Parts: sequence; C-alpha cells; structure tokens
Amino acid sequence: MSGHNKWSSIKHKKGAADAKRGKVFTRLVKEIILAAKTGGGDPDMNPRLRTAINTAKENNMPKENIERAIKRGTGEIEGAAYEEVIYEGYGHNGVGIVVEVMTDNKKRSVSELRHTFSKYGGNLAETGSVAWNFEQKGFFNVPSAGLDEDEFMLKALEAGADDVELNEDNFDVYTSPTDFHIVIGNLEKEGYPIHNAELTRVPKNTIAVDDDTAEKLMRLIESLEELDDVQKVYANFEVSDEVMEKLSQA
Repeated sequence: MSGHNKWSSIKHKKGAADAKRGKVFTRLVKEIILAAKTGGGDPDMNPRLRTAINTAKENNMPKENIERAIKRGTGEIEGAAYEEVIYEGYGHNGVGIVVEVMTDNKKRSVSELRHTFSKYGGNLAETGSVAWNFEQKGFFNVPSAGLDEDEFMLKALEAGADDVELNEDNFDVYTSPTDFHIVIGNLEKEGYPIHNAELTRVPKNTIAVDDDTAEKLMRLIESLEELDDVQKVYANFEVSDEVMEKLSQA
C-alpha cells in the first residue's frame, strides 16, 4: 500500500500548509449532513456520522455547527438536498482518478469536472472504468513517537487491523470498511490517540511517474479539489521519495 502512504503524506502536508479552513468546514458539513440523512442522527448507531463528527472536531469545528449539520441531515432544519456521486477519469500517463462529489446539482458538477479535467490534460471516463482499481479501506494515523514498532503493530493487528505501516512520524493503519470503528475502538481502549480517521480508496495497482508528470497530475488534482462540490480525489500514481518531498513543499 506504499502508493497510498505517499499520497497520504503529500495531502496531509499540503493540507496543513494550505489551511483553507472555510473549504474544509464546507466539506465536513456536507459529509455530516449526508451521513445523518442516510444513517440517522445518532452517532452511536451511525458509524459514518461518528467518523464525520470526529473529523470535524479534529478540525476545530464549533459544536453548534456540527449539531446544525446533523439536524439538516435528519430534516429538522431545512437546507439543500445533497446526494453523493462518484466520477471517474484519467490524468497524464493514463493515471486513474476517482472523484467523490456531494452536490445538489449534478449537471453543474459534471460540467465543472469535465472542464477541469480538460483544462489540465485529463478527461472524464465511463462509470466503472477506473473505480475497479481502488479498494475501499478504513484508514487512520497513530503518532509513532515513544512507541515500539513491533509492539504497536502487534496490538493493531490484534485489534483487527488489516495492515500497519510506519510512515515518517505516524503509523498508518488500514482496516476493512466494516471493521473500521471496531479497530478504532479497540485501540482507543488501549490508550492510543487516533488521527485522520477516514474511509478511503487505496489503489490496487499504481503507475510510476516522473517528476514532471507528477507535478502536472498534482495541478489537475488540486484544481479538482478546489471545486465546491468535490469532497475527495484519489489517484493511482506512484512517485519516488525525492519527488514526494518536492511535491509536499510546493
């Protein structure tokens, strides 16, 4: 899963540098609304909502914003009717890209996506042409400082994790989507802090790209992420450690 490791590192570093809190809050509110709409407003009975709330708290979203978003999702407060749509496309060198969208207007969303892909050297693809190569996984970090690598990995696997990798200052923990919250709960009981918990998509196969192509791909992906309706973007390209470091500082 090294491709996802490097992808995660780039996104987390760039996210911290960008600090576009308004955009982050908008995405989190949409996720809370849809989670509450599809699974109910009780986080104890709705794992997706529980994850969204925890992520919102981690990003310092005010409690009242979270509560208002839940009520919009359950229909207690009126608001836009969002739906979740997955779009697929290709970037440079045939790299596959999956875009998770949450929108109240699919025509607007697909028009903006088509324009952005075209502008930055990619193109939208038929449904199913790319998504098959991405496996859904639960994913979160545990800070590695002060922890013994072998001991933590054993604890995580005993807690139900599928895989654990040491990545810079964190352990990256992967789970099946169904065991995601069970694993988090088990590790929290052991006293481990959980960060960046999310359901994600991990590429089964990756495409190695050079420095120039990686930069072009990142421009495309960042432009997609800036679209209001876009929640998350995934790609299956692989870069060297040197290129990764350069991208993370860009």
